[in-house]
Order: sequence, then structure tokens, then C-alpha cells
Amino acid sequence: MMGSSPSLSARETRNLSDLTGFSSEQIEILHRRFLHLTDGKSTMTRSSFDNIPDLDNNPIKSRIVNAFFDGRNLGLQSKESVDEITFENFLTTLSFFQHLDDNHPKEDLEHCKTEKLKFLFRMYDTNGDGKITLEELREIVDELLSKKFTTEKASSSIADSAMLEAANICVGQMEPNEHYEGITFQDFLQIMQELKIESKMHVRFLQMDTTAMCK
Repeated sequence: MMGSSPSLSARETRNLSDLTGFSSEQIEILHRRFLHLTDGKSTMTRSSFDNIPDLDNNPIKSRIVNAFFDGRNLGLQSKESVDEITFENFLTTLSFFQHLDDNHPKEDLEHCKTEKLKFLFRMYDTNGDGKITLEELREIVDELLSKKFTTEKASSSIADSAMLEAANICVGQMEPNEHYEGITFQDFLQIMQELKIESKMHVRFLQMDTTAMCK
């Protein structure tokens, strides 16, 4: 039964708060949400995310879900995926979505933005080689547009134009025989420098009433 699932101790909650930056109240809400998604189990699999209706219509649902199992996001220093994640792993990935208001020190805001961009970059760099290649860019454009509304040719054209623009921004004018191998993270930072990413990635889990679901 869900109600019989163990709750977090005060010490565990404090440790998780120190690790992820979530408040004790937020952690309690997210723990109830985690137990609901896992049906009371201590670990989560990819299938658990099928219980989140908001993700169903997201064109990059698979990338979002995979991000929770990506070793690079879990501090494992590995691009390999894991099969199951703990609540701490779940929180660690969700922490990339935290929003800091302008009252925080500038260094904290910059760090927050950089960490969010690292997370986003890893969603694009699926093979973990440190570059977003043209092929990877085409895949994400195809997913975002959805094959129901576009063609492979259209997706390729958009991705080709985006990659050319990235090359112009990051490298400048290239010689005819030069080839832009892909977008590195430093390139990505340069391209995204004007984007207010720190205010665009949010944790919808915190906006959901899990009380009734977790009794």
C-alpha cells in the first residue's frame, strides 16, 4: 500500500536539501510524487514516467525521460544510462530545473544558468562525444516538429540552416574546404548566452497536488 511506504527522516531530508537546494517542504512533496509514480517502490524505472499525463504530448518526452537515467546527470562521470534511479537520483536531476530569482548573488545565477545549459546540451549530445553533430541536430528538430506535420527533408533543411548559423556565430567565416564538426559546449554557451534559460526550465512536479494520490 502507498500509505505504508516509509517517509524520509529529518536527517535524510536535510541531507537532500543540502545536496539539491530544494527546501524540506519541496522534498516532502516530491517524495510523495516519487512514491506515487513508483507505486511505493524505492526505485524508479522509465515506465514510471508513463503515469505523467503532462509528458504524453511532449514531442521530446523520450529525451526528458532518458535524462533522468543519464549517468552524466547523476554525477557518475559516465554517459552510460542506468536502469533504475533512487529518490536521490530523481531529485538530483530535478535540481537542474530549479529557478533562482534575481535576489541571489550574480555568481549563483550564472552557475545556475550554466548547469541548466549543461543539462540541455547533454539532451542533444546523445552519444556523449562532447559535440552536437548535424545528425543529432536533425534528430531533435525532427522530434520537435513531429513527422505528422513535416517531412524528413524539411527537418534536415532546418537543421542544416541552424548548424550553419552556429558555425557562423562560433567560428566565423570558414574556408570552402573547412568542415564544422559540431557544436561544443563552449559553442553552445556562446549561442545561448542571451537566452534566459534560468527562468524557462521549471519543475511542474512541485505544482501538482499529490496529497490525494498518495494516501
